[in-house]
Amino acid sequence: MWLSNFTLVLPNEVVSEGSVRVEDGAIAEIRPEPVAGAAIDGGGRLLMPGFVDLHGDMIEREIAPRPNATMPIDFGIHELDKKLAAAGVTTAFAAVSFATESVYGHVRSLETTSAVIEGINRLRDNLLIDHRVHARYEVTNVGAAPALERLLNANQIDMVSLTDHTPGQGQYNNLQSYILSISERRAISEDMAAEIVAKRIAMRNNPDIETKLREIVALSLKHKLSLASHDDDSIEKVAEMHDLGVTISEFPVTAPAAEEARRRGLWTLMGAPNALRGQSMSGNLSALDAARAGLLSVIAADYHPAAFVPGIFKLADTVEGGLPAAVAMATGNAARSAGLLDRGEIAIGQRADLVVVEPGDINRIRATFRAGRFVYSDGTLHPLRALAA
Repeated sequence: MWLSNFTLVLPNEVVSEGSVRVEDGAIAEIRPEPVAGAAIDGGGRLLMPGFVDLHGDMIEREIAPRPNATMPIDFGIHELDKKLAAAGVTTAFAAVSFATESVYGHVRSLETTSAVIEGINRLRDNLLIDHRVHARYEVTNVGAAPALERLLNANQIDMVSLTDHTPGQGQYNNLQSYILSISERRAISEDMAAEIVAKRIAMRNNPDIETKLREIVALSLKHKLSLASHDDDSIEKVAEMHDLGVTISEFPVTAPAAEEARRRGLWTLMGAPNALRGQSMSGNLSALDAARAGLLSVIAADYHPAAFVPGIFKLADTVEGGLPAAVAMATGNAARSAGLLDRGEIAIGQRADLVVVEPGDINRIRATFRAGRFVYSDGTLHPLRALAA
């Protein structure tokens, strides 16, 4: 099948009026001009690789859209699947947490997280896109280690991140701000919120933390999984994580931490919503500032997959290398950082995971392909009738 007359976003250049031939789910040929008799005429629209999302928190909102409204997990996975396909995501790592003390409540409990992971693995062959599991291990929650170890040994996990949400450092380095946030989210007094924060800080004194952390790291590396650290806030923290075997620094909260991560050869990952908005929702390092300084290599959906496309265009105006470099942050770089070598580029032999984008005041996704098959279309790509004939 030929996809003709597209503006191709290749790894290092943009080619107008190019064409791509898809065969057996992979890219078989690329030409710099239109071809006759193509199945689909792109009308000059952009053709990008499908987005590879290494960190998406969205499943929680699908299974608990409101605090007291719980939906079936399988239903939530299918609904998220449709939304991700419409957002151009073709490979998605659901970032699920073992964090019983979280303000998110039961959706990050040991039982719910385990059920979500098992659901994704059970349903993955019948979903529109390629779903994988990113297990977020909260280092202070040592009681979750046995469940995570069981899932790792059952090959139910595809990526692991080491997370420390202890107040007073990392993402929550401003204690008073964090106390106010808990007070507002839980509709409790500031004094009660302060007590919760004090208990969480005390959890960091558990003598088993270091032992369990190293056991989880060893098991992850044994299974050859990509290992990430979350919310690195200092040069020392990056060095510690690097020495453990981490290869991805997720959401570094300061420029010095991001600089050290890049100096040590780590991938640096930040949120597409951060890039779109130009600022972190927590007041931490801006993705655009990191990109300008050459410190950003991967973007993820974080909490809003629709931010990928506008975030990419914001970055394209910011980074050296323009649109191809910005697209690579959501595609090739993301794939390589997760050890996936078969996707993320419009190149011969790569999977035909593709996204059609129509530029405009609002750059809109018109269609998404997974392995050369439509998994989303808004009906405007011409001529879709040719496929049904």
